[in-house]
Order: sequence, then C-alpha cells, then structure tokens
Amino acid sequence: MVDEQILRVAKLIKDSKRVVVLTGAGISVESGIPDFRGPNGLWKRFDPNKVGTITSFLSNPEDWWKMAQEIAPILFNAKPNPAHYALAEMEKMGKVEAIITQNIDGLHQKAGSKKVIEVHGNVRSASCIQCKKKYGIEYVISEVGKGNFIPRCTECDGVVKVDVVMFGEMLPEEAISEAYRLAQECDLLIVVGSSLVVYPVAALPGMALNRGAKTIIINEEKTGYTRYADYHIYGKAGEVLPKIVEALKEI
Repeated sequence: MVDEQILRVAKLIKDSKRVVVLTGAGISVESGIPDFRGPNGLWKRFDPNKVGTITSFLSNPEDWWKMAQEIAPILFNAKPNPAHYALAEMEKMGKVEAIITQNIDGLHQKAGSKKVIEVHGNVRSASCIQCKKKYGIEYVISEVGKGNFIPRCTECDGVVKVDVVMFGEMLPEEAISEAYRLAQECDLLIVVGSSLVVYPVAALPGMALNRGAKTIIINEEKTGYTRYADYHIYGKAGEVLPKIVEALKEI
C-alpha cells in the first residue's frame, strides 16, 4: 500500500512537464560520505579557515592534503544508494530533466544519471589555476605521492588543484548558469537532502517559486523553504525516493 502523501507527490511529478532535482549532502550521507556541517561533519574535525579556503590551500597545502587523504578513500569507494538509483530511474522514465547537485562525489553518474550539473565541482579531475589545463585526478595523486603537495602544470608551471570549489573561489560559471536556467524554467523543483543554507545554490528554490514552479522537499529536517513547499516529506532519501518511483509506476 503506497502512502497517501507519496501518492500525491507522484501524481504531481507525473503531471509536471519539466522536473528538476536539486541534491545536497544528505543524499550522499546514506552512502557513507560525511557531510561538512552536521554533528559529525568534517568541519567539526578540520578548521574550514585552515583547510577550506583557496588562500589556505595555496599558503599551506599540506594541511589541505592531510584532510584530503583522509576522506579520499571514502569518496572514491562510496557506492550509489537507492536514492541515487531512484533518480536515475526517474530520468529514464522521462520524469526528471536534470539533477543539480552540491555534491562532489559523482554518485549520480555512477547510478546512471546522464544530465548532472555539479555546481561545487568534483573530485574526478583537476585544473591549472593559471592556464586552466585539465588533468585527470591520477596526475594529482601521483604528484602528491612524490611529495609535491602543490602539483605543477606541465604547460605553464601554475598550481594544479582538484576541481572542488573552495571558499573564496567562484562557482563554475557554466554549471551555475545552467543551474539558474533550469531553476527558472522548470515547473517542479524537487530538493533532496539539502538544508538550503549554502548560497548561491540555496537561492534556486526561490528562483523556481518566483517563476510559478511547485516544489517538493525530501529532507530529514526542516529547511528555510519548507513553509513555501507544496510538500515536505521528512525521511531518508534512500527510503522515500524508491517509494515515489513505485508510485509513479502504479499510476
């Protein structure tokens, strides 16, 4: 028996023409990846002012790499959970146009989602800060393994860093522009596992609402947009989203 709220949400998704999903750390926590701001988050163990800014990275990269080497095995070994697979299935069903994610782990792609907008970057690649030449993450890992905590560009000798957005850096222009466009053109925005406190991404629901879009929030805790949402389902994304897919198939 499908829950009545789940059924209503599924009907809203079915009747919508352009559905966009925004995902945050909450969806990846269920895959064993710790978030940054939670009770057991990374910022409880690492000072973001010392390891989270582009300035601190350039002035003291060893501290950044100390943190990175601790969390890298977790990120690279993590596997998609039922929430990721449910969103990928909804895309295959033609019910999700795109996923905008704050996550850097690539789990949406591993689950099979095709159109994923990574507004905070990713851990799969790296770039020269100066000439923008791209590198695979393997190059950076190799250089750090040699003791070169600031890998250098083979073209211009500029600093090469992982393509993860740090405090003090601009978000990837192409990604955030696409995210803004999707938020303004969708008729339904589904927010999954995001507390909606990190800007400018937290402004996306407001953009969608201002254009008349409906909103669904799936999050264990209340958010700043909960009172404006058409539905807020309190629960784990890995439990809720598969039920929504099941309901979509039934109707």
